[in-house]
Amino acid sequence: MNKVVANADEALHDIHDGTTLMLGGFGLCGIPENCIAALVRKGIQDLTCISNNAGVDDFGLGLLLKTRQIKKMMASYVGENAEFERQLLSGELEVELIPQGTLATRIQMAGMGIPAFFTPAGYGTEVAIGKESREFNGKQYLMEMALHADFAMVKAWKGDTMGNLVFRKTTRNFSTSMAKAGNITIAEVEHLVQPGELDPDQIHVPGIYVHRIFQGTGYEKRIERKTVKI
Repeated sequence: MNKVVANADEALHDIHDGTTLMLGGFGLCGIPENCIAALVRKGIQDLTCISNNAGVDDFGLGLLLKTRQIKKMMASYVGENAEFERQLLSGELEVELIPQGTLATRIQMAGMGIPAFFTPAGYGTEVAIGKESREFNGKQYLMEMALHADFAMVKAWKGDTMGNLVFRKTTRNFSTSMAKAGNITIAEVEHLVQPGELDPDQIHVPGIYVHRIFQGTGYEKRIERKTVKI
């Protein structure tokens, strides 16, 4: 099976309005920049986006918010995006805020084939509205459902033509779990190599989870907020 495609536009050739997407990254670290740019070019509408955060106003998922392509955002942190705030307060954007650990575990459970799990996070708060709760050992827990997506988009440091991926340091973040939770997983990489060039002990996502892979270009690798010590 040939998994290599020429670019993000080819990788996303069959995406359509109303699609649910998972996008790897933490802040602006390790986000699939090429895939996001391709989504903007394609003008796909009514997207449900699952990501740790919503980018910033002029980068990351902020670009899709600016063009009003996102219908629903499922995330843990949204504090750096003024356009997100405006759309939320005006009722233009549906938002589901999920505790970060719960979000990570919901994605992990999808990749493991486990439909639901119980967690104490969110019990007694707005997060618990409409959810089943159960007591274990004298403590209340919420039932959370596994979280799947039509497409999962991740960005890795290196990948081979069979889809095996290696992430560099904290760019691994949510991406390793998301790669296993999408019906179709698309990986963009900084370096595309041949099978055998990656150390098997260093592979973070086996190629069996990846359906399409391409060599990315023009990465900005922005820092969300730069702090220096004087």
